[in-house]
Amino acid sequence: MSTVIKLHLCVLLLGCIQQASAQLTPSVLFEQYRSNKKKSLLPDFSYVGYHCGETDIPQVKDSKVFNVVDFGAKADDQVSDRDAIQAAITAANINGSGIVFFPKGRFLVNEDGDLKKPIISKGGNIVFRGSGSGPGGTELFMKNFLPPANPEQMWTTPQMFLFTAKGADVKIGVVTKDAKMGTFDLRLNTTAKLEEGDWIALKLLDNSPKLVEAELEPHQADTSWAYLIKKGVDICMYYQVKEISNTGFVTLYAPLAYAIDAKYKWEVYKHAHAEEVGIEDIAFVGSWKEKFIHHRSWKDDSGYSLLNLSRSTNSWIRNCRFTDCNVAAVITQSANVTVMNCTVTGNAGHEAICSNHSTNVLLANLTDEASQWHSFGMSHGAVNTVLWHCSYPSTTCFESHASQPRNTLLDNVMGGLMSNRGGGAIENMPNHLKGLVFWNYTQTNEAKKDFQFWPANDIWWKIPNPLIAGYKSKGTTFKKEQLGYLEGLNEIVTPASLYEAQLQLRLKRLPGWLVQLKKGN
Repeated sequence: MSTVIKLHLCVLLLGCIQQASAQLTPSVLFEQYRSNKKKSLLPDFSYVGYHCGETDIPQVKDSKVFNVVDFGAKADDQVSDRDAIQAAITAANINGSGIVFFPKGRFLVNEDGDLKKPIISKGGNIVFRGSGSGPGGTELFMKNFLPPANPEQMWTTPQMFLFTAKGADVKIGVVTKDAKMGTFDLRLNTTAKLEEGDWIALKLLDNSPKLVEAELEPHQADTSWAYLIKKGVDICMYYQVKEISNTGFVTLYAPLAYAIDAKYKWEVYKHAHAEEVGIEDIAFVGSWKEKFIHHRSWKDDSGYSLLNLSRSTNSWIRNCRFTDCNVAAVITQSANVTVMNCTVTGNAGHEAICSNHSTNVLLANLTDEASQWHSFGMSHGAVNTVLWHCSYPSTTCFESHASQPRNTLLDNVMGGLMSNRGGGAIENMPNHLKGLVFWNYTQTNEAKKDFQFWPANDIWWKIPNPLIAGYKSKGTTFKKEQLGYLEGLNEIVTPASLYEAQLQLRLKRLPGWLVQLKKGN
């Protein structure tokens, strides 16, 4: 190569580097977090995900294998495999652990004549593993709807697969001392029924006017928001107990995501849960082929609901596909769950993948190709949900399904922004409470002039004081007085990912699983 050509290439490369650098803006918001986390506007998302993001999701190999074929399942025939699959799961549950394994092929899970109820696993240390979610892999095919518990309640159709735990939460006591957000210690009136390693549910339900006012500040509650006004501020956070002192204090593995004022009745329950539940390398396929119409019927809203991971801690869903469904997957009453490398495809339905009533859930590298009416997101009291490198079409938006979700990070998310896709009944509004953060979000639908998060003329879309740092679009602007913070409009801020930066700041390194995920992203 000649010297002139080399010089020309160097100039071009330097110009590209300078141009790229000019588009990157150091985030003041993150520098404030780095210098004084206690006074920062940003929530701490660094404990989100499997084992607080600190360890790799395991490649489980040493557990006993329960091959569904050995229980009577046969791929690619016309005979239902439902009973055989349930038998394999039950055997693994009785064993106390196991890999429920599917070879390649299509397995039928809800044929004519099958029991009209979910396939259920109740227990931990279970891996539900297929042979790949792509062509030639494992497909679990749901031919028929499951019936709803109440046809008038369009959300009451059960999921085809339910992974949950035995038992119910047991009340331990109450919190007796204030605790700031970000702290790890709780003072209880009794710790007699707790052991180190237990998981607790920390619950509040209080309609004190000052508490409700603080949640919405500077806005006010609408009289139609019956749940918030009549029942009150509803919070449930799930944490694992690290240590118990002889003075009534418990120390948690993850910090409190909400400040505790002991004058309100914060109750503590021992949480019934299953640990180390994994669902991987499977295509879950429904038969939803109609044109979706929102709230037309229970079939539209929840007829083909495929997967529910419930009461699960330090668990995961990865490398799965959800096709032709009304609801792909929901994480309920769970904590420190990672959902990664999954896609939603086929005919458009109601919801994609959602954290519901759960804590510290990571939704990473997910793609919604179907354009579900509500795409990836959070609902019903979810706390500390991170969407990392997720994408959905310009024809939909992230889900924010009311009933008081808090602290959600949309980190390098790409897709539409529209106010009619949040979700939630009027009595359960607003869509989201404090702590919604957009970080280097890319909006792909047409520009919105003076987009509002608290519009006066839209009763279905209310989010107080979201934070925006890095926002790329075709020219969208915002009503700045409705934002808690704004920087980097039509720019990319650094650090490029808030979740990665907070995790690295805490651990002094990026964990190996995240390094590998970044390479594949």
